[in-house]
Amino acid sequence: MVPAARAVLELLDALARQPGPVPAAALVRELRLPRSTVYHLLGELIRAGLAVHLPEERRYGLGVHALELGTDYLRQEPLARLARPILARLVDRVGQSAHLAVLHGREVLYVVEERAPGRPPLVTDVGVRLPAQLTASGRAVLADLAPAQVRALFPDADAFVDRHGVGPRSLSTLRRVLVEVRRAGYASEDGEVTPGFASVAAAAHDHTGHPVAGLAVTFPAADVDDAGRERLARSAVSAAAELTRRIGGRPLRA
Repeated sequence: MVPAARAVLELLDALARQPGPVPAAALVRELRLPRSTVYHLLGELIRAGLAVHLPEERRYGLGVHALELGTDYLRQEPLARLARPILARLVDRVGQSAHLAVLHGREVLYVVEERAPGRPPLVTDVGVRLPAQLTASGRAVLADLAPAQVRALFPDADAFVDRHGVGPRSLSTLRRVLVEVRRAGYASEDGEVTPGFASVAAAAHDHTGHPVAGLAVTFPAADVDDAGRERLARSAVSAAAELTRRIGGRPLRA
């Protein structure tokens, strides 16, 4: 890659990782570039609308055009397009229905569903939102977020939506669930979304290791024993790893 282009991308990535606008000196320290170079690159990004300068605060942040690019990304649906053939192969292999969901606040939004032949319809239709803490796909994503992010999403008891009287209803309980997800290497739920059905899921990650989606397999709970659930979970983990590779990502845990 051309050095100048690499420096611009690294600067954009550094801005995107910040919780808010930062002084140029912080970017200089993080990127280990000459101060004059960082100011020059910031000027170019500002002219392109990809960065903004807050003169009163002497800080720099992402510009409006960065948001527009993100909107364009969502409109083109590349994540769903890349995931669809992976899910189709997964369904063919395991004989159960599968879906892809992304975190949307405290909910997951279902963006792809692949139903196995002969299997009943599920509530996880494309466009449906469900409480993230109850779903396997949501738990897979939440488990790989920073604890502070999870706490911000679930600050009090009112944040925990109930569907069938089961599932975590407090932050401490949710944290225990997420610890188990990280220990097992995959997430699961049984009857917490739909009575009689269970799911296992794993997260796909972007180039920073951030979880961008949960990939899940759903099945009638009575039809699959513990060994079968473990096999389905490993298939979901493998499919999520394939999606991570296809989007140029890297797993959070090697």
